[in-house]
Amino acid sequence: MNSLLYLIAVILLIGWVFGAFVYSVGGLIHILLVLAIIAILFRLIGGRSV
Repeated sequence: MNSLLYLIAVILLIGWVFGAFVYSVGGLIHILLVLAIIAILFRLIGGRSV
C-alpha cells in the first residue's frame, strides 16, 4: 500500500510540474485530455481491457 501511495504522489508531482510549464498554453492540457478519453473509448469498443 505504501508503494501505491508513493506512486500516486509521484504522478501528482509530475502532473503539477507539467501543468506549471503548460499553463501558458492552457488549451494543450484539454486537447491531451480529450485524446486520452478517445483512446480509452477505442480500447473499450475494441473489446480490450483498459
